[in-house]
Amino acid sequence: MFRIKKVPENVLSVIKLVRSMSVTVPKEPEKPSVKTSVPGPKSLQLLSELNSIQQAQSVQLFGDYDNCTGNYFVDADGNQFLDVFTQISSSPLGYNHPALLAAYANSHALKSLINRSALLVFPPADWPEKLKKILLAKAPHCMTNVYTMMCGACSLENAYKCAFFWYRAKQRGSKLDFTPEELNTCMVNQPPGSPDLAVMSFWGAFHGRAFGALSTTRSKWIHKIDCPAFDWPVAPFPRYQYPLHENQLYNRQEDQRCLEEVSKILDTRLRCCRPVAAIVVEPIQSEGGDNEASPEFFQCLQQICKQMGVALIIDEVQTGCGPTGKMWGHEHFNLPSPPDLVTFSKKMLTGGFFTTSEFKPAQGYRIFNTWSGDPGKLILLDEVFRAIEHEKLLTTVQQAGKVLKNGLHELEKEFSTAIMRVRGRGTFLAFCSPTAKVRDKINNDLRKNGVLGGICGEKSIRLRPALIFKERHANIYLDILRKVLKNL
Repeated sequence: MFRIKKVPENVLSVIKLVRSMSVTVPKEPEKPSVKTSVPGPKSLQLLSELNSIQQAQSVQLFGDYDNCTGNYFVDADGNQFLDVFTQISSSPLGYNHPALLAAYANSHALKSLINRSALLVFPPADWPEKLKKILLAKAPHCMTNVYTMMCGACSLENAYKCAFFWYRAKQRGSKLDFTPEELNTCMVNQPPGSPDLAVMSFWGAFHGRAFGALSTTRSKWIHKIDCPAFDWPVAPFPRYQYPLHENQLYNRQEDQRCLEEVSKILDTRLRCCRPVAAIVVEPIQSEGGDNEASPEFFQCLQQICKQMGVALIIDEVQTGCGPTGKMWGHEHFNLPSPPDLVTFSKKMLTGGFFTTSEFKPAQGYRIFNTWSGDPGKLILLDEVFRAIEHEKLLTTVQQAGKVLKNGLHELEKEFSTAIMRVRGRGTFLAFCSPTAKVRDKINNDLRKNGVLGGICGEKSIRLRPALIFKERHANIYLDILRKVLKNL
């Protein structure tokens, strides 16, 4: 037990609360329970209040987070939902996991939380150890450098910067110093100091809403309309026919079509002196509709990048930290060498990106924010990684995912006019409906029956459960989905 002298009463009460939490976590419900309309009267009242303060039309429900537990979300009206969306794929251990509630129950952890440091100027004395012990211990193969960031979008923004710095360093060769012309022109956003370089992304991609990231987001107009953007190229991403085993020839041709277009764009941009410095791609396009591509596609894409001297950035903001059944989604692709940069956030609780040592900037302050991440988040992430190991959660994801995917395929056969194109890895799954209208009705009816899900793309429903989602939860979901489909 730790002791702090002359601690204010309000701080002592917080410490006592944190200590007591591990024994007061509510038991996970046996099944969903919906008592009111959805959203209920309290949620509607709160929405009205919030909407008077800000634009709040995106809000679906208000949570009673004191009573959420495990795989169950409890709203302000007391309704209990099986949550297969988990804060947009962001809750690795579900709600109120005992290990996370106890994470700040010692003085060092608590002080790390409240004395939030400017990590790239005044990091804690144990920060290098934490980066090595926690983040680099789970890094993709052969990636030795890591930078923490606040969110997914700023992780992408700074990964792009790293790629640009690397590309320009290659162009300069042995000359490390910037020229006076470069120093002057960068201040007025002109070449050569602000070079005409680009990041290529794919149709359907989502890489964030900050300005640089937004220029590579290609999923929905609502994210981009009225915002200035860089004139950066976009390539087609494979659109497969399903089931995969019956459409292998078509899908191989689709891979080839997209890869040929990637090569053509890279060559054209290089010839007109507007080169692409990096390609960014998701292992599974998430917001854009859960579009997947084959291991062969990603292997060839990496080969093209190496041949053309272009950095390959794998955006693992949604797929990282286990939901596909592997720690990193790109591990399914058997790449012959690691990607150049891998971004993360969401289930990782902190944002950031891994790189190979080749992408480490030569100068300080080039990758910089006051709060480049949060040391308090790594304390939580350490507990997440312990739980993944001790509770064998990647195996849990694989087992639950098998039950879930097999069950969805059975429903696909039974209700073939309502759902189709079941796809994904682990519990990172999705299916389509024939129209957006049908998709939205299914999703809304699931919610009325106690299941929180998410939508993506033009007509897809996606599943993003926590890593603690087990076979019994999969069966509950499948039973409720079948009821909804039967009553369409």
